[in-house]
Parts: sequence; C-alpha cells; structure tokens
Amino acid sequence: MKVIAKTGKDDMAFVYIVEYENGKKLECVESLQPPFTRDEKWILLTSTMHGCPVGCKMCDAGGYFHGKPTAEEILEQIDFMVVNRYPDRRVLSKQFKIQFARMGEPALNDAVLDVLEELPKRYDAPGLMPSISSVAPKGTDAFFERLLDIKNRLYSGGHFQFQFSIHTTDLALRDELVPVKKWDFEKMAVFGERFYEEGDRKVTLNFALAQGQPLDPEVLKKYFSPDIFLIKITPLNPTYRAVENNLETYIDPNEQNIDQNAVVKALKEAGYDVIVSIGEVEENLIGSNCGQYLRRHMEAGDNLSDGYTYELKETLLTLD
Repeated sequence: MKVIAKTGKDDMAFVYIVEYENGKKLECVESLQPPFTRDEKWILLTSTMHGCPVGCKMCDAGGYFHGKPTAEEILEQIDFMVVNRYPDRRVLSKQFKIQFARMGEPALNDAVLDVLEELPKRYDAPGLMPSISSVAPKGTDAFFERLLDIKNRLYSGGHFQFQFSIHTTDLALRDELVPVKKWDFEKMAVFGERFYEEGDRKVTLNFALAQGQPLDPEVLKKYFSPDIFLIKITPLNPTYRAVENNLETYIDPNEQNIDQNAVVKALKEAGYDVIVSIGEVEENLIGSNCGQYLRRHMEAGDNLSDGYTYELKETLLTLD
C-alpha cells in the first residue's frame, strides 16, 4: 500500500488517499478533537469498502462501490497512520479511537470483524476504543452476532462504541434517505438491549439531522429505553450529494446555546442523554468529516464554498 495524496493540517486532521497493489484506492483519516491533544484523544477513520452500495442521500461516497478490502488491507490503513506517529506501535493516547466510518457500510464486510479481533494484539494501546456505526442492512444478522461476541470478549467495560445511524423517526423519509432494506426500530432496539451490559457505553442513535426531518421523542420511546440508548445529533456536513438532494442542515454549527434548541430540549425531557456533536467546522474545509469523500470533490465540476477547500497535495509514501 502506498499513500498517493493527502490534505489537511497536523493540528486538526489529515485525509490520505491510498493505493493498493491491485490499483484500487481508498481514503483514511486521522484527526484530533480540539482542545484535546493527541496524547488525550486520537481518532482514526478507516474505509471498509471501495465506495458504498447503500447510497445515503447525504453521503458523497455512495455510488462508487467496487468491492471490499480484505482485513489486511484495512489494517494497512491503520498501520500507516499508527506507525507514522508511533513507530513502535505503542499508542499512549488516553482515548485511541478507531472508527470504521470513512467509506462503506461496515456490516457488509465481515473483514471488519477480523480486524477487531486483531487490533488488541497488534498495538500496545491501553486507550484503544473501536467504533462501529451502521444503518443495519437486512441480511447482516451474523455480522452483528459475532460483533456482540467480540465486544464482550475484547472490549467490555466501556472500550467499544456502537452506533445505529437513523437520521429521522419518519420511517418513509428514512427509507428515502437510506435507500436500502434495513432493520426496523424494533429489531434495532432488541439487539441494542442485548449489546449493552453494565459498564458499557450506551448504544448511540445517530441523527445527521436535515431541515424537515422529524426527530420525535415519542416515537423513540416506543422502542429505545433511555437507560440503554443515547441520542447524538450532528450537523449535516457540506457534501455534493446533500446539495443535489436539497438537504440543508438543521443544526447550525455556529449556533449559540444549542442546549436550548427545541428538539434537544424535548429529547432531554423524555429522559435521553443527548450529545450535540458539532465537531470542528474547519474539518468540512479539509473534507475529513462524515459523509465527505475527496474523489467526489475531485470529479465535481463546481466547488462547495463551505467544504473541500484545502489543497490536495500529491505525495508518495510506501508502507513497508
């Protein structure tokens, strides 16, 4: 594997475009979460597919699907970013988060599970915390059963973050946003209740919320217990797909007093823990945020004023 291009900056995030011997390319990301230093929190995002067959209406990686990387190819992405910073593979960040979330739906690639088995043996990283975010496509029951076993054996006691990507409580609208057959809320809730054990992090229900997309606490409470599930709301990041589908973010990244937002207040009053995850707006300019994909930007005829503005620099770094 070799790195053929990158963009970003050291105190925020880098996006790397990597190429394998077979000529296929992927993207991976390393980022910080200011004001935390790298010693406090370091986040890696790996690609689990070449593109993605799901085609979420707000995601620039959809529509490019042409296969799945092997476990070793996913590990090569992680190895490059780790060894570049820590040649001895000793990562002492208090929280070393590996998200299987750059490109692809992780539940559609069983190699992700093999990677999860390997990580604790591959790195000396007491703060290691993998993170899986999924729309829970139909036909992936075996993936999630094995994931549950791996979490209990290797990552219990709060060392794993699991998230369902939901985006709206309007089921018909959700089918438009995420155009793939997937688990219903009841099946998600049953699995989440099995996944969560005392000492674990709560299961996250993620909403990249666009204007006009309902997030109804009463619908959620029919299925998801606030004792087991928490709600995360994020802005809809600037992507070409969002523009094409006339989707505008509900959460303004620059909004003050976000805790006073009506939706946030209603969720809290319903008993849920709520995280409004704004992140760094500058990551939109780098192109490292969720839903962004540099290849889509490179092929675009027009540019986005609020995303992908950093220069992409060609480079050549080889993973030995």
